[in-house]
Amino acid sequence: MGKRHLETAMRVAREDPKFAGVEFDVAWRPFQLDENTPKGRGVNKMDTYLEKFGKASCDAILPQMIQRGLAVGIRFSYGGFTGNTFDSHRLIWKAREAGGSELQDKVVESLFKAHFEEEKSMGELSVLVDCARRAGMSESDAREFLEDPNGPGSEEVQREMKQYRQKHRVTGVPFFVFGDKYTMSGAQPATEILSIFEKMI
Repeated sequence: MGKRHLETAMRVAREDPKFAGVEFDVAWRPFQLDENTPKGRGVNKMDTYLEKFGKASCDAILPQMIQRGLAVGIRFSYGGFTGNTFDSHRLIWKAREAGGSELQDKVVESLFKAHFEEEKSMGELSVLVDCARRAGMSESDAREFLEDPNGPGSEEVQREMKQYRQKHRVTGVPFFVFGDKYTMSGAQPATEILSIFEKMI
């Protein structure tokens, strides 16, 4: 939902005369909630939630999240599995290298849909390749890129994860960094994001 709220804030700002001449550039940075999650299909998503939050909390929170998601056009589904996300971050890095912010955002949107709505695992090569294809990347190029675990993007992603985690004390997602000056944690409403924009002009 953080992505949707950011998009809403930028859309509102573009229609506000006081932001005339302001340009937005969104860069997605890597962060792993659990670097030890196994590759491939990974672990059962719901089992992970139950272990982390407990059944009572899940029973209370998940229906609320589903309703909040529907309000912004996201059909959250909590089944399926979740694998190690490192290669998905490599793909996101590759997208920016190949097509800048626009392609990177399309890839992120495709990955989010696969994970949050379609119950697909970010640890599976076939899922990542399909996400790349849906975003407009070459399927064969994406596969060749991802099949090399130590290829381009590996060092860069590791470096960015360490850099942003340490510099901004990131412990969870979503997490926003505005102009390397202001930060915001959590899926804050668009009005809160707009208040940060206003501080920056």
